[in-house]
Amino acid sequence: MVDSFVFRYMKEEDIDQILEIEHASFATPWSREAFYNEIYNNKFAVYIVLEEDDKIIGYCGAWVVIDEAHVTNVAILPAYRGRHLGEALLRKMMTVAKDMGARSMTLEVRVTNNVAQSLYRKLGFQNGGIRKNYYTDNQEDALVMWVNI
Repeated sequence: MVDSFVFRYMKEEDIDQILEIEHASFATPWSREAFYNEIYNNKFAVYIVLEEDDKIIGYCGAWVVIDEAHVTNVAILPAYRGRHLGEALLRKMMTVAKDMGARSMTLEVRVTNNVAQSLYRKLGFQNGGIRKNYYTDNQEDALVMWVNI
């Protein structure tokens, strides 16, 4: 099912398509400047995109610091959801982070986002705690999840 898809590292030219995915996926999307800074100024950042026919349909970012990877964001265009592409993308990021020396991975997810939590648990993530009022749009709590990779 993901055979026709290509994974590669994000480039500056990808930002317009990434912003389209951001705005379709998140209540408080990142800005163009945020992605630019991730690409050029954050030495810990690694971003991969998922393409089909030269169209970016998803992306995932993480900060790899020493032996720990922190997922910053993972998103798939709405028209492509439900096809296990988010799972494939996150599995790819887990491999990339491990190859960079990470031994564990963490992320935050809205406490009400049961679909994402189910995916993360499928990949071995376990609950690690709660960050109170983490999301700025509605002060929703975040569930912190961890996995050894």
